[in-house]
Amino acid sequence: MADKVEGKAWKFGDNVNTDLIYPGHLLKSFLPAPEMAKHAMEGADPRFAREVKPNDIVVGGRNFGCGSSREEAVASLKAAGVGAVVAESFGRIFFRNAVNVGLPVLECKGISSRVNSGDLLEVDVAGGEVRNLTTGGVLRTIPLPPFMLQILDKGGLIPYTKDRLAEKKA
Repeated sequence: MADKVEGKAWKFGDNVNTDLIYPGHLLKSFLPAPEMAKHAMEGADPRFAREVKPNDIVVGGRNFGCGSSREEAVASLKAAGVGAVVAESFGRIFFRNAVNVGLPVLECKGISSRVNSGDLLEVDVAGGEVRNLTTGGVLRTIPLPPFMLQILDKGGLIPYTKDRLAEKKA
């Protein structure tokens, strides 16, 4: 994980559920990451998957990622190249799934009213800060605990666990 992520903001509202992030009908078969990426945010903004660029930042309102526990919702965002998701609040399972797959997620009160789609943002994941480079505004996020930063730094829970097990063997 990069300490700082800079990209264009894609703003979404409150209660964006996992069906809007990744359609349920696609769960009937396994799709490789590049195919999943083509469907990211399909239910909320059909342009997203075609136009998102590496390190772009998803900005959500309250309860982003609510709904089912499908990891595919998070995986599709990561596969699409999203650098971070910053929201007013998250569905619990979405938040933990994001950390588990190595996608930085930060809770940031007031982000919805201070960012517009298309703004250029810089997100300091470890430092807990979002800079709106378009407006000059700066917001603080709720800091992630050190163990979550370590998981993100390793690229997700599986690589983190593999490293931890290798350390114990040494």
